[in-house]
Amino acid sequence: MSFGDRINQFDVWLLDRVFQPFADRLPERLPALALGMNFQFGAIMLSAASIVAMIVIGHMSISDAMFNVLVWCLGLAFYVGINRVRPLVRPGHMNPLRVMLSGMRPLSIPFAIYALYQGATAPPHFEIALWFNSLANIIFVAGIYLISCEVRPPGHRQTARARFGRMQEQGGL
Repeated sequence: MSFGDRINQFDVWLLDRVFQPFADRLPERLPALALGMNFQFGAIMLSAASIVAMIVIGHMSISDAMFNVLVWCLGLAFYVGINRVRPLVRPGHMNPLRVMLSGMRPLSIPFAIYALYQGATAPPHFEIALWFNSLANIIFVAGIYLISCEVRPPGHRQTARARFGRMQEQGGL
């Protein structure tokens, strides 16, 4: 098994064993796609707060922050692109974003780990801005995995809960 296969296997495991059960337990009025999109928007706002904090603190001029602003614009374009594809995700059907984001999900994890490392080892005058960036990266990873979760039909969630309740009653007798 190659290294790429192991990464894909870990990605599928993380999606199916961690995020999909969490998405299945969310209330019907808050689907995983909506929560994931809110996480993506929050990541964009935290990233903007990080850039603004660096400029306000005075450690970066606007011309120095231009690269960070361009990266922020890429994040905004990603959010807008996912939002445009959102109508393709329907309950009871395969989520097309699961396949479309299969390369982006495992790639985002090392960036989040590196951002945490930067936040933990930052000099005191950069600490606040880099922790905003670290939090933005973690929220981005959680959001991209929630967006990739399958959307179950409404009746499926209720019958699964009812079956669990009956199984629990039978086991207690």
